Amino acid sequence: MSLFNTVRNTIVPVHKEGYPFVAAFFVASLVLGWIFKPLFWIGMIFTLWCAYFFRDPERMTPQDDDLVISPADGKVSAIQMVTPPAELNLGSEPMLRISVFMNVFNCHVNRAPMRGRIVSINYRSGSFVNAELDKASEDNERNGLVIETGHGQIGVVQIAGLVARRILCWANPNEPVDAGERFGLIRFGSRLDVFLPAGAAPRVALGQTAVAGETVIAEFASAKGPVISRRS
Repeated sequence: MSLFNTVRNTIVPVHKEGYPFVAAFFVASLVLGWIFKPLFWIGMIFTLWCAYFFRDPERMTPQDDDLVISPADGKVSAIQMVTPPAELNLGSEPMLRISVFMNVFNCHVNRAPMRGRIVSINYRSGSFVNAELDKASEDNERNGLVIETGHGQIGVVQIAGLVARRILCWANPNEPVDAGERFGLIRFGSRLDVFLPAGAAPRVALGQTAVAGETVIAEFASAKGPVISRRS
């Protein structure tokens, strides 16, 4: 039983959104293997990569309403004051924007950065330039959420990338959301922008690796004691 538990705890589950893709890669591997046997093993490598891409591990999220948690796995690619997208209706004054870029090897399940209530969700079509570029925030296909928190409204924007062709969001307006709660997924390389009101101070550096649901990227208060975490 101990060996079984070790294996079970080691294998990361695949998100249900990935099942059709993993199955398609596996079937393609069988067909290619029937044509030319070595192609089967090449196909299986891509099948395993697909399962790895859609992994959905548990995370331990700090439960503190003053903390802003990373909504995505990846590299912190921008920390700057910019005007939020117009569709978020967060005003015309610059807000602190922290961006996390996800490459094709990062976990792509997106999580809420703070506890609150979803005020609105706005989708905008667009192009598919490299999501690491600053202009991707304005030009690329994106989906923005506005969350009412204890520190005011924040914006969370899912941005499609050069390879990404599908933004998924299963949250709904007027629903409550917990920090670290899963709300969406972007297929194959993308970026998440978080827009924060006055009072938020960055707690990450450019180039730092962030973990969705765990890494504190900003904070609204300081000189605080230990905080508890929630597994999700």
